[in-house]
Amino acid sequence: MQIEAKLAALGLVLPEQFTPPPGTSLPFSWVRVCGNRAYISGHAPQNLDGSLAQSLGKVGAEVSAEEAYQAARLVALSILGSLKRTLGDLDRVTAWLRVHGMVNSAPCFNRQPAVINGFSDLIIELYGAEAGQHARSAVGMAELPFGIPVEIEAEVEIKE
Repeated sequence: MQIEAKLAALGLVLPEQFTPPPGTSLPFSWVRVCGNRAYISGHAPQNLDGSLAQSLGKVGAEVSAEEAYQAARLVALSILGSLKRTLGDLDRVTAWLRVHGMVNSAPCFNRQPAVINGFSDLIIELYGAEAGQHARSAVGMAELPFGIPVEIEAEVEIKE
């Protein structure tokens, strides 16, 4: 599949490991491997240096649906970066099984699926329809950590 070559061809770069705001403790694994599965904790949109990407706030108020779509693409890159650090090779991912997308939604905002498409579109572009296709939820939340507009967690099948 040569996922890293596809990323390079698209001009995309994986960010460094997430740098939480000062005073924040995150006592969990970003990726937990068990057998032929990797369980991926919720990730935020990141800048290349690992810091939180802007814009922050509620989608449908401070953040537009298009900005949130782009934030979801950044979350895909964040997750791919964590997978690369854990697995060593993104080609070890043989199938994207489940994606749970959470959108920090303003009251009456109901376009969560369109926002999380930013993640799904990039994963399918990189991995193809067979391996990239996944079961998915896209839900609205009253708040998300640090005011991020989008948080996504996932489960993938991997080569052992």
